[in-house]
Amino acid sequence: MSHTEWKPSSSAAAARSSIAPNDMRSWGRYRAYSTTGLYPPRMTEHGVAGRVVIITGSGQGIGRGMAHHLGKHGASIVVAEWKAHRAERTVAELETLGVPVLGAVCDISRRDQIDDMVARTVERFGRVDGLINNAQTFRPTATVAEVVEDDMDVFYGSGPKGTLAAMQAVYPHMRAAGWGRIVNFASAAGITGMPGYAAYNASKEAIRALTRTAAREWGRDGIVVNCICPGAASKRGKDRAARDVEAHEEFIRKHPIGRLGDPEDDIAPVALFLCSDASRYLTGQTLMVDGGGFLTL
Repeated sequence: MSHTEWKPSSSAAAARSSIAPNDMRSWGRYRAYSTTGLYPPRMTEHGVAGRVVIITGSGQGIGRGMAHHLGKHGASIVVAEWKAHRAERTVAELETLGVPVLGAVCDISRRDQIDDMVARTVERFGRVDGLINNAQTFRPTATVAEVVEDDMDVFYGSGPKGTLAAMQAVYPHMRAAGWGRIVNFASAAGITGMPGYAAYNASKEAIRALTRTAAREWGRDGIVVNCICPGAASKRGKDRAARDVEAHEEFIRKHPIGRLGDPEDDIAPVALFLCSDASRYLTGQTLMVDGGGFLTL
C-alpha cells in the first residue's frame, strides 16, 4: 500500500517558527489550547508540549480523541491510520488547530509500513518521543469452541504483532534519546475473559504481557511502557447497545459514574499523562480508564 503525507498549513508553520525555541519569554504568552498554532516551545513535567507522539488508529474514535487532546497541548502528532480518508480528516482537523502533524497511511499488521511510518516521523520531526498503540482490527467474535485460525491471525496480526512491530521500530530512537513513552491498549474483556470474545481476549492479554516485559527490559533506557484499558463510547459499543438496550441500561445503572467515557475528555488526558515526564516512575502497569466500569463486570 502506498503512503500519503499531509503537512500543516504554511501559515501555522510560519507562526510557530517565529517563536525562539529557547526563549522563555515566549512561554507565558500562549495557552496550550491556542488555535493560532502557537504552542509553548518547551516541555513541562505534566505536559507534552514539544513532544513528538505517534498515535496508531487515530483516524476515528479514541485514537482521534487522543490526537486532538495531545495536539491541543502542544505535541506534534503522527496520525497513523490504515484508511486514507480517516487519516486525511484527522490531519485536516489538527491543521486547523495549528498542530504540527504528519499523516501516514499505515496498516498496523504490516511491519514494512510501520518501519516506513517511523522513518518518516524521524525524518520530519527529528525524533520520536511517544508511541500510542491504539489500532487493532476488529471482526465478529466467537466462542472458544467456534474460533478458527483465521480469527486468531487477524486479531494477533493487528494486535500484539502490530504492537510489537511498532515498539521495535521506535525503540532505537528512544534508546538513543534516553527517553521514551509507550502506551499500549488492551481491554477489560481480556482480563475478565468475557464470553464470546475468545480471539479478541487472547490478543489483548498478549499485549498486556508485552507491556510488562518491555517495561522490565527497557526501563534502564529511560523508556516506560504502560497500558490502558478504556471504557469509552464507540460506534461498535453504540451498535451493541442498540441491539440489547436492556443490557446496556443495566450496565449504566450499575456503573459507578453512570456513563461511558468520552475519547477526548476522559481517555486522552490519561494518555497524555503517560506520555509526559510525570510518568517517569510508572511502568508495566495497566490503567483501567473506564470510570469504574470494570468493577461491575
